[in-house]
Amino acid sequence: MSVIIAAAVLLPVAVHAQQPAERQPVVVTMGESVIRHAPDRAIVELAVESRAATPAQAQEDNAKAMTAVQARLSALGLPASAVQTVAYNLQQEFDYQDGKQTPRDFLASHALEVTVDQIDRVGAVLDAAVQTGATSVRGVRFDLRDRAGAEHEALRRAVTDARARAEAMASGAGGHLGRILRVESVASEPPTPRPLMREAAVAKQGMTPTPIATGEIEIRAEVRLTAELVASAGSGGH
Repeated sequence: MSVIIAAAVLLPVAVHAQQPAERQPVVVTMGESVIRHAPDRAIVELAVESRAATPAQAQEDNAKAMTAVQARLSALGLPASAVQTVAYNLQQEFDYQDGKQTPRDFLASHALEVTVDQIDRVGAVLDAAVQTGATSVRGVRFDLRDRAGAEHEALRRAVTDARARAEAMASGAGGHLGRILRVESVASEPPTPRPLMREAAVAKQGMTPTPIATGEIEIRAEVRLTAELVASAGSGGH
């Protein structure tokens, strides 16, 4: 049996001390932008609720009422893609008294989300749905069809604002702005939507048309910009 012994040879390694490179001074600024547009889209959430002594009857009544509502929305010119079921529920209701549970009727509920791209027709959509069988309007919120375009424009303006601030800071420091090193979008809390609520119990005939106030959609953008600060000749910089 032979044994092979390998010898490791260590070679001296020259170590060169390196001076830390002088860091380039930078300017960091925040830029912001707010864009306001009149909304051109509304999302209406409405529901049909039906009560009956049996689940089958509650479901049947609800199906008839919802079929009538959807037919009316279609007659208004809304495409099928604009109407979407967002919730359906069938359950028994109970009364509670003296710690005892007493069964009552069955409740069937079917909720729709309706997208309306003609803002001036939102009131007519609400009225038609309630007249035909909708028992509640759970909310109306407004939006922009080209929200992405508005968000991109807000970002462009925010970057322009950040750069203008950076240039002002650089000038105040006796230098000028160099390369843009980094631009970051700063996430901000989106505004809480304010839905328009409407009572369910509305007379089916002789209704006063529902007035709708759209207001404006506000798109905000905030960015953080980092750029080199270049010293002007004669300012004492390197």
